[in-house]
Amino acid sequence: MRVAIISDVHANLEALDAVMRDIRKKKLGEVLFLGDAVGYGPNPNECIEILKKNCRVLLAGNHDRAAVGLTEIEYFNEYAKEAVIWTREVLAEENRALLKTFPVMKEMRKDKMLLVHSTPKEPEAWHYLLTLWDAEINFHYFDDMLCVIGHSHLPFVIERLPSGEMVTYKEGSDLKKNERYIINCGSVGQPRDRDPRACYAILDNDRVDFIRVKYDVEKTQGKMREAGLPLPLIERLSRGT
Repeated sequence: MRVAIISDVHANLEALDAVMRDIRKKKLGEVLFLGDAVGYGPNPNECIEILKKNCRVLLAGNHDRAAVGLTEIEYFNEYAKEAVIWTREVLAEENRALLKTFPVMKEMRKDKMLLVHSTPKEPEAWHYLLTLWDAEINFHYFDDMLCVIGHSHLPFVIERLPSGEMVTYKEGSDLKKNERYIINCGSVGQPRDRDPRACYAILDNDRVDFIRVKYDVEKTQGKMREAGLPLPLIERLSRGT
């Protein structure tokens, strides 16, 4: 197994194109997508079409579900709400129908891996997994060696030892056969770990690494301005926040 895992594209075509070029350059076998193709960014249709052509697995995130009316947007902040409403207006009918078919979770038994956008516990409640306490709870909701998530836009690895002790890694990690792991693959289209470069993960049988890829942030920001998307969503791309 040597695969690319991507998440949280958020309609950022420049970031997705840059990541897909890097994946092809590295000759990775498969691409697994963990949700949020749309929301925030200016190219939802183009991003959905690229993901459809290139990904073995396509999951739904909360912004995907909101864009097609399957998740309420009351809990979204004002800028996210505005972006969802804009996305609803520009989504092609074919892509709207496709988003409705994406599941929120997929178990890959052969690879001993669970894929989910948010958390194994209540995946459609869209909780964030941010702390070791969150991890401790969620380790009880899957039996596989690996659970790979997105949603928070923060790349990390949490290793759970047989003793119950947990260790966090931010730059990737070796994967040991007797331990279990929760891995967040970061965000392609809107990183929030103060690094504005697109982020994705490469996973093989015994290691996970986070890959950072530069893209034309200013081009994306220009298209967002033309679309009238909220200024805070535009500015945060430069900061990676």
